[in-house]
Amino acid sequence: MRRYLPDTFTILLLATVLLASVLPIHGEPTVWFGLATKVAVGMVFFLHGARLSRDVVIAGILHWRLHLTILASTFVLFPLIGLAIGFVPDSVLPQSLYTGLLFLCVLPSTVQSSIAFTSMAGGNVPAAICSASASNIFGMFLTPLLVGLLFSAGGHGTVTLDAVKQILLQLLAPFVIGQMLQPLIGNWIRARKGLLAPVDRGSILMVVYLAFSQAVTSGLWQTFSLTDLGVLVVIEIVMLAVVLAVTMYGSRLLGFDKADEIAITFCGSKKSLASGVPMASAIFAGQNIGAIVLPVMLFHQIQLMACAVIAQRYAAKKAAATASTVPAPAQS
Repeated sequence: MRRYLPDTFTILLLATVLLASVLPIHGEPTVWFGLATKVAVGMVFFLHGARLSRDVVIAGILHWRLHLTILASTFVLFPLIGLAIGFVPDSVLPQSLYTGLLFLCVLPSTVQSSIAFTSMAGGNVPAAICSASASNIFGMFLTPLLVGLLFSAGGHGTVTLDAVKQILLQLLAPFVIGQMLQPLIGNWIRARKGLLAPVDRGSILMVVYLAFSQAVTSGLWQTFSLTDLGVLVVIEIVMLAVVLAVTMYGSRLLGFDKADEIAITFCGSKKSLASGVPMASAIFAGQNIGAIVLPVMLFHQIQLMACAVIAQRYAAKKAAATASTVPAPAQS
């Protein structure tokens, strides 16, 4: 039963939204809190760059068919589904929530949960590490590009050159510096796995608090009804189910083995909250990003619950297959 309950981080996210709804930050403190948030996000990507081993990158590049399949799911399949959802009338799905949903569709994959679920299910972990990391690196360029293409084509606004520069400075530059220092500090950081999680999650909570504070003061909760949120959740569940089916059965049709199928399924169906929230604050600066971040936060929990069940089923099938191949003890 516990697998269906929210994890600690989700509870903290909900608490942060509640805090922003009751005590939103505003005025001069917003400037300083925003600066601290940017520093925290930069530190996250610096640690990611410093932790990623060059050997993992080189080994992963060799499995190019798998990585192209995952990238196609992340940056082609998801955006196409997002465009299809655009045919849903505004009376069913409010335009501002659809903007957040379309932004969700162009985000890169997650890193930690993709690797964790791949490992739990008995999949190709090195490939998952490389693909999830590559997705986030490419996402720094592809996400703003896709936002510019899809949003301008649909009349939802466009991405500015300043927004791209903000992403490169805030996310890519710290990552590159970390990767350059990786030979010196990589082993030390990898030996302290607990170092990244508090910084990673703390930075997300800071961005969420800032975003929802601004949204609440602009009347976020007066804009949407419970029905609007319910429709959004249903659409996200259907979207995730479609992508999971395509990645799972599509990888089999393409001839991948079971370990690669698992990596494709989990890496290709995820969307990163850690990258999405700071990207939203850079791309949609000056706008009501609370409504844009909300679909990403909801999808985060939906994907965790669904993939936890799928990973356990993969693991159970593997254990059963292993048990059936073990020879029975000889009868005396």
